[in-house]
Amino acid sequence: MRPHAAIRTAGTLVLALTLAFAAGCKKQPVQISPEVASSDEALFKLGEQAIKKDQEKGLLYLRQVIDSFPKSFYAQRAKLLIADSYFNKGDEGSMILAAAEYREFIKAYPYSPSAAYCQYQIAMTYFKKALKPGRDQTKTRQALAEFRKTVADYPASDQAKTAQEKIKECEERLAEHVLGIAQVYVRQRAYKASIDRLTEVMTTYPDYTGMDQVYFTIGECYFRLGQDDQAVPYFTKLISDYPQSGLVKNATGRLKDIESRKKPGPGKAP
Repeated sequence: MRPHAAIRTAGTLVLALTLAFAAGCKKQPVQISPEVASSDEALFKLGEQAIKKDQEKGLLYLRQVIDSFPKSFYAQRAKLLIADSYFNKGDEGSMILAAAEYREFIKAYPYSPSAAYCQYQIAMTYFKKALKPGRDQTKTRQALAEFRKTVADYPASDQAKTAQEKIKECEERLAEHVLGIAQVYVRQRAYKASIDRLTEVMTTYPDYTGMDQVYFTIGECYFRLGQDDQAVPYFTKLISDYPQSGLVKNATGRLKDIESRKKPGPGKAP
């Protein structure tokens, strides 16, 4: 037997034993010919076909491509397919593995046209698991950071354009979350704490679509604290900037209340 043929046969045996171990004792070992084992394309195609029905078997084929042919074009495709298979599975653990695979791809192939896609997908692993406003927003913040990185690192990519939209969604969700906390503080009469939160929304998320609620709530806080001079600008801005808001009537009412509080009561000097 020629030396290189022996090497290929040994590699085939190792792969066959690995696949048999992963498949379990009840299944027959998967035999791969030396010709297939020595071809990056053939191995990749086996993995591509297998992963649709049997993820573990498909992953073994694809990892064999990466291990045996690390400089190959098919090694890049195999790495992407592994990451995508985890992403498509969708559970928490698989999303963590997907993010790790995408990061490894970027590190191994930083100049690949697929690097921008991988960075965007990293962001999506967090975005897909982000919770609604009112619950822990850690994953929303992580997604936001990764979407921003997509735009910063790959500004000319198609993914950067989509990431911009996702950034708006993340910021909207975070702003709504902070506003919700501020409104809880109002109900607890913790007006100063509420003002701090509302100020955070105005400075951090200036494009928040619910800014009329922010203006009214902060004005209401100052009104209840008796700081009418501080409240007036917010009620006024709400009325001028959001004339169609359902809160305009309430803001107008508060301005009238403030005017009434300025007038001297019966028997009092003007």
